[in-house]
Amino acid sequence: MEKTTLFDKIWDSHVVKSVPAGPDVFFIDKHFIHEVTSPVAFLNLETRGIGVKYPHRTIATPDHNVPTVDQDKTIKDKLSRMQVEKLRENCKKYGIELHDLGSAHHGIVHVIGPELGVTQPGMTIVCGDSHTSTHGAFGAIAFGIGTSEVEMVLATQCIMQSKPKKMRISVNGTLGKGVTSKDIILYIISKISAAGATGYFVEYAGSAIQSLSMEARMTICNMSIEMGARGGLIAPDETTFNYLKGKQYAPKGADWDKAVAYWKTLKTDEGATFDKELVFDAADIEPMITYGTNPGMGIKVIGNIPTTEGMEGSNKTSYLKSLDYMGFKPGEPVKGKLVDYVFVGSCTNGRIEDIRSVAQFVKGHKKADNITAWIVPGSREVEKMAHEEGLVKILEDAGFELRQPGCSACLAMNDDKIPSGKYAVSTSNRNFEGRQGPGARTMLASPLTVAAVAITGKITDPREVFEN
Repeated sequence: MEKTTLFDKIWDSHVVKSVPAGPDVFFIDKHFIHEVTSPVAFLNLETRGIGVKYPHRTIATPDHNVPTVDQDKTIKDKLSRMQVEKLRENCKKYGIELHDLGSAHHGIVHVIGPELGVTQPGMTIVCGDSHTSTHGAFGAIAFGIGTSEVEMVLATQCIMQSKPKKMRISVNGTLGKGVTSKDIILYIISKISAAGATGYFVEYAGSAIQSLSMEARMTICNMSIEMGARGGLIAPDETTFNYLKGKQYAPKGADWDKAVAYWKTLKTDEGATFDKELVFDAADIEPMITYGTNPGMGIKVIGNIPTTEGMEGSNKTSYLKSLDYMGFKPGEPVKGKLVDYVFVGSCTNGRIEDIRSVAQFVKGHKKADNITAWIVPGSREVEKMAHEEGLVKILEDAGFELRQPGCSACLAMNDDKIPSGKYAVSTSNRNFEGRQGPGARTMLASPLTVAAVAITGKITDPREVFEN
């Protein structure tokens, strides 16, 4: 019997038709939509007189450009207001489930899917958003699509897609003190570059990965796209099943037992081959931070920015341009650099575990005077739990401003922008020029490192601040 990978098992079971020397017609189990990439798709459906084939397989929420204050009031920004209104109209027209602003389960699309139990092992999941790879943490094939493909899925529940190559990245051993899943993925990307997994779908494996919580696994898979991968996934296990059990959309009773029996088969067979394998030692991973303008430009917080030694031509020019934008010089340390803003949130690190970790470490401390500190829950459910657990009071006492759910300062599509020239240490996923606002200087890090920066006002190794 042929040995197959987890990726092959899911992919092959969803191929409706293979086009010779072309793409597969690929069935999609769940389709998430939001206010930015869906309006044109719906407009095209209407123009062509085509309906939505399976409305119950699509779930919607506004998240990208919604305000994170005064969500009970009319949205001031004209474009944002129009996009949210169009999402409401289209969902009503086509019978699509909408978790709207102010509803009990409103939030970032990649946060509410898992917390509702919509995301399940063995599924194929798409959304008009690159960080759809988040859902791969459950042992699902999940990836981002463009607006024309959103239209295709709405109309047919299928997509034309060429099968990617397969890569396995194993992280073995035990993580050190102060090292989180965010550090793992920033470390991996720094090793293989922001393009190092282009053309591949990545399976994460190894004892360090298996030891992670579901929320930590989501952080890993979320940033797969930042090394060029089509997506990332982790084989489901007891951690997965315990997380899903009892959630709103998870199977119940006998259906649950049947589902779990199937989910347990979703793993790579021993002896199955990948197109590429990489292995890393967890002991080498320390708290990480980015210093440049792509997520591959990352170093240990205690490290120095790489020099230009060995660089030539356009590579050197591009590197120096990136450092110039950030106001850094080759060879200098990042530790000790003054910071202006910290941001805890996004589909990468806006879950309750992230907020718990920050609250735990800032309890009894005050943020530095030079720091503006924003904390934005990934959903109304996360916000509710943060209040119930007393985390909001701890954070507010420390000087953090709690906002309402949304993508917020992850991207410059709403009011939560970092001013030009200012430095932000952020738990989000991208540090491109202008990503958090025109001229903003973004440094990506874990929630724990962000907490340390907030307290000290400068780039700090969290292990030096928070002694257990």
